[in-house]
Amino acid sequence: MALTSADLSYLRRCVDLAEEAVEACDEAFGSLLVSADGDVVFEDRNRVSGGDSTRHPELTLVEWAVANMTPEQRAASVTYTSGEHCAMCAAAHAWVGLGRIVYAGSTAQLTAWRAEWNLPASPVAPLSITDVAPGVEVAGPALELADSLRALHARAAGATL
Repeated sequence: MALTSADLSYLRRCVDLAEEAVEACDEAFGSLLVSADGDVVFEDRNRVSGGDSTRHPELTLVEWAVANMTPEQRAASVTYTSGEHCAMCAAAHAWVGLGRIVYAGSTAQLTAWRAEWNLPASPVAPLSITDVAPGVEVAGPALELADSLRALHARAAGATL
């Protein structure tokens, strides 16, 4: 599915949130939850630097949606994120019935960048969202944001470009 100009606008905000995360000495991820009306109802950034490796913005967004939205509202919402959901976040997204996911950078891109920088592999298999949650509609990556994302991930990892 092709990305719209509205999708790219939301994704740019996700990249801004990822930059905020990096500036806070965290990993470069940011996410938004957008209602069916196009309103941003929740946003967050990565918060794993405190030692809890599950504090991904996508998971926090899921928890917020369960507490604040009806199942119908969740199904009609769109999640925008700077990076494709990991297996944990993709599963949580599917379990609570959230709608479409649009991501700026793919798991494959991030895995390749980390390998290029000789960083350790993730302790979780680098699966695509559709491998984990085949019923979730997905769009991405946004190739026009790849250079910005690569630079943010390099900065967060202390890698040299």
